[in-house]
Amino acid sequence: MPPRRPDVGPDQVAEFFSDHSLGIKVGFGALMVISGFVGTANGLIAFQIRRMSVSPAFSYAFIGALAVGATPGFLIGGFAFLVAVFRPHRSPDTLMMLYDLAFLSFIGSLGCFAAAWTVLGVAILLDRNEILPKWFGYATIWQIITEFIAALVFLFEAGPFAWNGAVTFYINTAVYLFWQVCQFYVLFKVVQAFQGHRSPMSTNRGGAPAPIGMERRT
Repeated sequence: MPPRRPDVGPDQVAEFFSDHSLGIKVGFGALMVISGFVGTANGLIAFQIRRMSVSPAFSYAFIGALAVGATPGFLIGGFAFLVAVFRPHRSPDTLMMLYDLAFLSFIGSLGCFAAAWTVLGVAILLDRNEILPKWFGYATIWQIITEFIAALVFLFEAGPFAWNGAVTFYINTAVYLFWQVCQFYVLFKVVQAFQGHRSPMSTNRGGAPAPIGMERRT
């Protein structure tokens, strides 16, 4: 990161993979291990949705949408780079195809995540339990718009709408990073609040734990 230029030739792509072979192997190999922990964060969000007054289907839809988006949004691009450097004597044209596949999949598939953010944003705005703040719901809706813009990378090889362009990458990345900071903040606050009142508020008259998501559901 940032993404390399899309308007390059096969020889330049082959040189790029040759010069960065070890870094790609080590970096993406480590990333394949680290990425598994993302499921923990997604599960934490799904748990908060489950506590909301909306249908439990929202939490399942959120996890399902992220699972669909992770394949083109991360795995395909990562494996395309790893395949490109695994055998260093592939033809430049083959390496060019893997290069295009990696970046078009990674940047262009952001639209897949629009479904997950829609589910999250709508759940927050409809929730009457006030699990997550409404302003974060609106910030999530704003995030959805940038995901749709990323689909333009399939039409341009240069300029602001290419996969390394000012709009489809830099502006989208800035919005996403802002949203991620907001997400970390609200999740930290809601986890702290949950730990503080879980015991007195999550038991029924018989002393047994109340069902998850039933704190104030009506």
